[in-house]
Amino acid sequence: MSAPADGAGTTVVARPRKVRRLVIPVAALVLIVCTVAGIFLQNSTTGVFFTVSDQVAMVGIGAVLAGIILLPMRPRMRADESGIEVRNTINTHHYTWPEVEGVSFPDGAGWARVDLPDDEYEPILAIQAFDGEHAVRAMRELRELRRHIGHIE
Repeated sequence: MSAPADGAGTTVVARPRKVRRLVIPVAALVLIVCTVAGIFLQNSTTGVFFTVSDQVAMVGIGAVLAGIILLPMRPRMRADESGIEVRNTINTHHYTWPEVEGVSFPDGAGWARVDLPDDEYEPILAIQAFDGEHAVRAMRELRELRRHIGHIE
């Protein structure tokens, strides 16, 4: 991040990296296995009767499972002068900087978090310990942005 002196126009965006490299091949494998199983789904001598709808359903189940496997790719953190938007697996929350008491990455934690009033916090699944140096860089950029807009970290 190359932040202007006044912090204007600066946006910090973070997404998990290593998780992406892991879940994409797994999701593809699940979809391929279910598709192949659906194609080769045949009637058997045990009395089981499979139809085309069963084959299509098998492929559909594979697509749904692949979609669920891809959910860990969804998290994103986007911060700018207006505040911080945290999109985790399901929910998205936007916090203005006056609402945010700090951003931290506690020792031993799996991911960073936005510290809020009353000892509450919002996990930032986009900045994960699993990502190593990428997570360190994202936290530095986020803290630098907070300093530039006047919310000292």
